[in-house]
Amino acid sequence: MGRGSQQTDPASGGAGQGAGVFTWEEVQKHSHKGDQWLVIDRKVYNISQWVKRHPGGLRVISHYAGEDATDAFRAFHPQPAYVRKFLKPLLIGELAASEPCQDHQKSETVIQDFRALHDQVEKMGLFRSSPLFFCMYLGHIILLEALALLLLWNFGAGWVTFFACSVLLATSQAQAGWLQHDFGHLSVFRNSFWDHLVHQFVIGHLKGASANWWNHRHFQHHAKPNVFQKDPDVNMINAFVVGEVQPVEYGIKKLKYLPYNHQHKYFFLSTIQVLFSVFPLWRIYVSVHSSCLIIWVRFVPRRQINVSAAPFLIVCVFRFMESHWFVWVTQMSHIPMNIDYEKHDDWLTMQLKATCNIEASAFNDWFSGHLNFQIEHHLFPMMPRHNYRHAAPLVEALCKKHGLPYTVKPLWTAFSDIVSSLQKSGEMWLDAYLHK
Repeated sequence: MGRGSQQTDPASGGAGQGAGVFTWEEVQKHSHKGDQWLVIDRKVYNISQWVKRHPGGLRVISHYAGEDATDAFRAFHPQPAYVRKFLKPLLIGELAASEPCQDHQKSETVIQDFRALHDQVEKMGLFRSSPLFFCMYLGHIILLEALALLLLWNFGAGWVTFFACSVLLATSQAQAGWLQHDFGHLSVFRNSFWDHLVHQFVIGHLKGASANWWNHRHFQHHAKPNVFQKDPDVNMINAFVVGEVQPVEYGIKKLKYLPYNHQHKYFFLSTIQVLFSVFPLWRIYVSVHSSCLIIWVRFVPRRQINVSAAPFLIVCVFRFMESHWFVWVTQMSHIPMNIDYEKHDDWLTMQLKATCNIEASAFNDWFSGHLNFQIEHHLFPMMPRHNYRHAAPLVEALCKKHGLPYTVKPLWTAFSDIVSSLQKSGEMWLDAYLHK
């Protein structure tokens, strides 16, 4: 059982020998920078040197060092057979026959049932997208932009027109944000090349952000949601303390970068941070956006607006409105949920702890870009969003079978839970700060 570790030098990359037989105890020893193994379908791979060449980034694959990465591998790779060709040289062996399929005493029954569900929804065709849906979705974004530009063209730069135009552009930009999310998750085209290409265009041109930056952060979030030191979305750069563990930790250490007992109040200003960090103004200003161009073409020759200030101002206004939309929708399914350090849960349990759904309705689906089905999205990130509602009853039935929580909330309850959870965390911090 231990002979595999004698046959393979961890620093060598494995050389594709595949001759070793390992225990979980041996695999888990290799979970450090420069010495990383992981398991996929009971095969053991030495990824120590290869992580730097991983197309999805160094960190997302490193988060599974020393663990079973089978479900994460299936969740993120649309062509697993093709990817395995790159894994083959890294193969150093397999788990001993006496070893369980999972590390850290995870529930084998839950894992096998989830994998059976994954196969079931795949056979049902729920990973196939509808071209009509995405064409109509893109069309309604273009229509919103066109309406905004027509308002400017026909009615000038008055305050009423300016406000109406900002609302329309904020709406189109929010919806473009959900659309880039679809392409980023490779859930639209059958060939991932086209998903990557269109993603670069939508997020780069319409959003003024970087596709590589988004991929680097967002896939880490999906791989280990709400896990400190692994999910960048819960790295609040000391502006907030979240969950029930971090507030006490900060309080005991007497860390007070901000008055966290008031964080539920200044959360309403956090969208300003998003405006500057997620969509830096310099990127927005230099991006070739149609609204900026039409302002120049329509009004500059008549000296109705300042050449440099007007495009900058209108983009700032609708980006600020959009940032509120973005923050509330993206945080309603995560901040009120469990946030903790690594617990090595199985894929299904981990995602259910960190996510919740919002009630389905035509408005909620549109408003959130179908991210109200956050559970299904996290379990099957490559599933086209229009199929979430078909997968939801199957996921709920599986959760009921194993006694796992499947949380669904009304939209306004989800919004208020953000504030109440931040208030609770702030109070926990203050108590620990003063009394521990």
